[in-house]
Amino acid sequence: MTASLTRQSFIAGLALSALAALPAVAQGAPKIGTPAPAFQAVDADGKPRSLAEFKGRTVILEWTNHDCPYVRKHYGSSTMQTLQKDMAREGIVWLSVISSPVGEQGHVDGAKAKELTASRDAAPTAVLLDPDSKVARAYGATTTPHMYIVDGQGRLAYMGAIDDKPSAGAASLAGAKSYIRQAVAEMKAGKPVSEASTRAYGCAVKYAPLS
Repeated sequence: MTASLTRQSFIAGLALSALAALPAVAQGAPKIGTPAPAFQAVDADGKPRSLAEFKGRTVILEWTNHDCPYVRKHYGSSTMQTLQKDMAREGIVWLSVISSPVGEQGHVDGAKAKELTASRDAAPTAVLLDPDSKVARAYGATTTPHMYIVDGQGRLAYMGAIDDKPSAGAASLAGAKSYIRQAVAEMKAGKPVSEASTRAYGCAVKYAPLS
């Protein structure tokens, strides 16, 4: 009996440790159809940016970490850059968000963020630096990439994965369904987003400790 209890206690301890390791996201994370959380963050040029700045426009938020193999899959194949450029032609705002705190994988300063954008021929409207993880907590971002679409009325229209192939291998891009393209096309046609919430995949977002 004692050995059984000890084993159960050990397993319970592991479970609690795993829960403690999960990112501390905001209570009441956003729901589809509700107002997207307001935020303010500094971009790679040191300019303060906010969601309110883009009132009336569709906004895509992309959580990113350049060292993440899932992110590298999409940038190494130019899938992400092509999507950014196509969305820009639709008049859509694209904000890449880097929430890795100092000392964690994926953390960059403004200069490095700009260097990455140029070297990869990326085309976001802006790269937002979120080292205190405030924007990530507001949206409940858990992975890189983790995608969100905010409609012109400021409501959350989509959140989840970039596509339906949860793999870090470039071969998985063949035949992948782009949830972002699908959602934008449906919104443009005045239709409800048919798959408005999907399971995000990728590397875990590294959260800064709560102050």
